[in-house]
Amino acid sequence: MENLKLLPSKQQGVVLITALIMVIAVTGIAVTLMSSSTIDIKITNAAQEREVAENELIGQVQKVIAIEAKKGKNSNFFLTKSETITLGKDENGNELEKKEKDISLLGSEMKSTMINLNSGTLELNCPRSYSYTAGVSCNMVQVSTTINYGSKSKHQLTIVTGVSQEMANVGKGI
Repeated sequence: MENLKLLPSKQQGVVLITALIMVIAVTGIAVTLMSSSTIDIKITNAAQEREVAENELIGQVQKVIAIEAKKGKNSNFFLTKSETITLGKDENGNELEKKEKDISLLGSEMKSTMINLNSGTLELNCPRSYSYTAGVSCNMVQVSTTINYGSKSKHQLTIVTGVSQEMANVGKGI
């Protein structure tokens, strides 16, 4: 028992300070990892939202083109450049001439517009195809479909598609 009395009765607290420093270091690492994983989750969600929007948009483009093709001779793809011009108003109330036609589907939140790409009054020669027929003209149009997505719909994705419609005679019709 006499040996026990020789030990110092005061503790210095070195172990306590070392333990606190280790707890602070481990907490800092944990917070950093949690913050990093939160950012990764946000990036993944944004990528998924874009992928869903892109797939919906591609489906909408195909649907718009299919519906226009089913209309036959009444299709908007046969309209001449002057027939695709629509009148509107700008933010000041002045009349504005837009060189596009709205061909959006009813009940759809996506907007589809068609622009006639013919440079003059006559239709263009058709691009080469396997069964090309000389003398057949084409009406070249561009269909642009847009979707807004993300939180508060603040992101926008647009697909632009070119359509070349063969015409039996210059001017109109199938």
